[in-house]
Amino acid sequence: MDKDLTGSVVVRQNILNNKYAVEEVQKAVGIKGVLFEQSYRFVKKQLADFYGVTERTIENCLEKNDKELLRNGYEVLKGKRLIDFKLVANASDVPEIDFGNKTPQLGVFDFRAFLNVGMLLTDSERAKMLRSAILDIVIDTINKRTGGNTKYINQRDEVFVVNLLRGEDYRREFTDALRDCVAMGNFKYIVYTDKVYVSIFKENAQEYRKILQLEKNENVRHTMYSEVLDIISSYEAGFAEILRKEFSKKGALLTAWETDKLFAEFESQRLWEPLREKARVKMASRDLCFRDALHKNLEEYISAVPESDFERFLGEKSMELDQRLEEYRDALKRLKERD
Repeated sequence: MDKDLTGSVVVRQNILNNKYAVEEVQKAVGIKGVLFEQSYRFVKKQLADFYGVTERTIENCLEKNDKELLRNGYEVLKGKRLIDFKLVANASDVPEIDFGNKTPQLGVFDFRAFLNVGMLLTDSERAKMLRSAILDIVIDTINKRTGGNTKYINQRDEVFVVNLLRGEDYRREFTDALRDCVAMGNFKYIVYTDKVYVSIFKENAQEYRKILQLEKNENVRHTMYSEVLDIISSYEAGFAEILRKEFSKKGALLTAWETDKLFAEFESQRLWEPLREKARVKMASRDLCFRDALHKNLEEYISAVPESDFERFLGEKSMELDQRLEEYRDALKRLKERD
């Protein structure tokens, strides 16, 4: 996966969607724009001066990357909004802006679009320096907000504890069904757990451990996102029911061959496709962005992490697992007192 900002749309978008990192970069850059509609705006000349290029270079960048820049805060002002912007700009102390007498429309960049251009310019030394600084700031911002432990960033999700605990019940159904219905030794728990993992995200437990650099005493599921835990629970609960039905029908323990055949039929059901795709996208995209962990088998599923995920895992509503458990314990205690 190309992690160079000039060559990867996903890496650029992951940074631009991280409002916490963008705020820190804005403080570090310190460029003065026009405060318009609660956002600082910049014109083409300001970008050209800052990056040490011609205005034509900025125009070329716009022409080649118009969709990306429009998505990230570039817009063309016309009519009343343009008049309002001119009034605000004329009242400000930003000397670089010269509108001329008859400007029917004007392209403006918010700070995200300003950064976006810097990520795209390959012939600007200032842009190159900024890209290096951006990468450092992004890493520092994520580390500060997670206490430097991105391995367990999934646990900052407010629904993680509930999903994990609920998943334990489904896990027990699964292991009990394997115990009661399948004629294999204890190795069967590893075999069929790995079959579930490989079916969902194309890695067995050991491969997953290696990618996330987990120690032997670290629980794999404690690092998984809620959406991944959900589909694992669905697999385990659903296959447990199939095992018990087949065991009851046969009246004897199922062989490994019979169990494998049942699982192959189970995982091939069409209903799993959208759920597997969602889980793969979440795991591959978030792990690359937050943990700098690449799941090569899921590379085709990597996409930019949405802004909502940065709020979910880095925002004020996110918190460490011990806080979440304490909150959960308090909620259970209140429920018990009501009874």
